[in-house]
Amino acid sequence: MDSPQLSGILVVDKEAGWTSHDVCAFIRGRFRIRKVGHAGTLDPLATGVLVILLAGATKRSGELSSCDKDYYGTIELGIKTDTHDASGAVLGRGDWTGISRENIEEVFRKFTGVLEQIPPMVSALKHQGIRLYRLARAGKVVDRPKRTVTVYEFRIEAIDLPKVRFFARVSKGTYLRTLVNDLGESLGCFAVLSQLRRVRSGSFRLEDAVTISELKRLDSGKLLQIIQEPVSAVR
Repeated sequence: MDSPQLSGILVVDKEAGWTSHDVCAFIRGRFRIRKVGHAGTLDPLATGVLVILLAGATKRSGELSSCDKDYYGTIELGIKTDTHDASGAVLGRGDWTGISRENIEEVFRKFTGVLEQIPPMVSALKHQGIRLYRLARAGKVVDRPKRTVTVYEFRIEAIDLPKVRFFARVSKGTYLRTLVNDLGESLGCFAVLSQLRRVRSGSFRLEDAVTISELKRLDSGKLLQIIQEPVSAVR
């Protein structure tokens, strides 16, 4: 049975290369907590705020996943991949040398506001009960319904072509890598997401997070000291 002292919310600074499932499995095994979930998936390439729900707090996954999120990231122009990020197989290359700052600023404005996205095949969404990424690995492509998302803020932080640094504040369900892919299509030169760091999920922020390396050094008693009570994180 789960220890009631280890029921609550743990904010983790996820490392690149770890899946959200990997983090849950690590915490479940290391601290012997039977029920461990998360509120909002981070792709393996991404780092930053992953809200982990322990024991009784897992019941609030839906609520705590529905909040807005903040990210810093890097776009690389001139590449198209099957995952829409730098981890995927390259499907094409485009010429970005004629792209100006004005072109980039214009397309950033175009991709701000209420948008429709087609989720990528390489994602954890399900089609007839099967994860899309499993179908993609089998070489299958299926129709995915469009979803409406909101990009509240999408601003350029720095331009050093072919790379563009950005900040984004987005609604639940927004795929940043698909946003970047669609931006590249609009520019006519392709683009992939090469780096992504989540710095906020609802009221949970990066400065409140514990790293995987730190978790490896903690015992259950020390973990108890950093667990947050499952209070509302939605803003």
